[in-house]
Amino acid sequence: MKKVDVVLGLQWGDEGKGKVVDVLTPNYQVIARFQGGPNAGHSLHFGGQSFVLHTIPSGIFRDGSINIIGNGVVIDPVILAQEIAKLEATGVDVKSKLMVAKKAHLILPTHRILDAASEASKGKTKIGSTLKGIGPTYMDKTGRNGLRVGDIISPAFEERYNRLKEKHIKMLGQYDYQYDVEAYEKEWFAGIEVLKQLRFIEGEHVVNRYIDEGKAILAEGAQGSLLDIDFGTYPFVTSSNTLCAGVCTGLGVAPSRIGNVYGIFKAYCTRVGSGPFPTELFDADGEKMREVGREYGSTTGRPRRCGWLDIVALKYSVMMNGVSELIMMKADVLNDFDTLKVAVAYKVNGTETTEFPYETNEEIVPVYKEFKGWKQNINEIRKYEDFPVEFKQYVEFIEKETGVPVKIISVGPDREETIVR
Repeated sequence: MKKVDVVLGLQWGDEGKGKVVDVLTPNYQVIARFQGGPNAGHSLHFGGQSFVLHTIPSGIFRDGSINIIGNGVVIDPVILAQEIAKLEATGVDVKSKLMVAKKAHLILPTHRILDAASEASKGKTKIGSTLKGIGPTYMDKTGRNGLRVGDIISPAFEERYNRLKEKHIKMLGQYDYQYDVEAYEKEWFAGIEVLKQLRFIEGEHVVNRYIDEGKAILAEGAQGSLLDIDFGTYPFVTSSNTLCAGVCTGLGVAPSRIGNVYGIFKAYCTRVGSGPFPTELFDADGEKMREVGREYGSTTGRPRRCGWLDIVALKYSVMMNGVSELIMMKADVLNDFDTLKVAVAYKVNGTETTEFPYETNEEIVPVYKEFKGWKQNINEIRKYEDFPVEFKQYVEFIEKETGVPVKIISVGPDREETIVR
């Protein structure tokens, strides 16, 4: 029986999932997003062009592919409509290749306002939200008030919309926050009209039928494992289950139908927004990673915090996701370092541990192992054998620590700059 393969990020997001999905997609007929919302920014570079996808699965550029936005995703019709228009302008036939699960929830204009008002009221305790309305939308989903894609085709749609909007306006009364809902609302209803041109599906039935037919399916995650609502660095997390388990609830497939799990990580670590980051660097090395790696958010443009690779956190993510193959991104960013460090343990209150702790906000001191840098440009290398010995030592150490093979190595942003072992 065919199974659903999964590709997801193992750190705090921004691992380079878009590029990897694009490299993997020739082997798959169906690509499905299973969670998250337009706070995701999957960047793809090929044919001299750059694209950033926020809601649409990264298989959309492949001819004959089927792309599904699953029920676990939250959708902003404005952002989705803009994304479709941009892709269509470059000749991509989006509407024939994209389907949307009826059970996916909609982000309302007032969800965005609630997000901004809540974040503004937190002052120093801000969680670093992307202000896209995602948290409030998931809150309405679990609070059983949400508006779903399937509601769009109901005659009672506007009435349901207005009821939820009124509830939000009442909630906004508790904040001292100025807002104007009308401008975005106009665009929102225009976005709903664009959404109506797509195929709405009973996602769980369709996906399971495709599995039974033997179609190759790839489930694409957004954000990263350490931002998972249950197992991430709470409360500095996203509002959905970013782990492999999220595929089951976000697409409606049984755990026994999960196949290969591809875990993506950067050769170093980055984080956007607030929250704990044990290996974060505040020196010239961190600055160099940011500049060489162009570490600025693809959704927000915010500079990313940078630091050394954290094996404690990586092993935790590998365990939680059942990763079967590792994919290492942005190895080329470390071309010019004399010494590389990797956190192999944490000291928490003076006690050394290799387990990812409950409280990640207290004083965690990383215990580092040092490696000699390879000090050469590896961007042109296309065979693993040709890599410098120092680079191979770095990769093989990661494999030994995690117990999982590094199957793909990326040495640049382009589709071609990828080594499959």
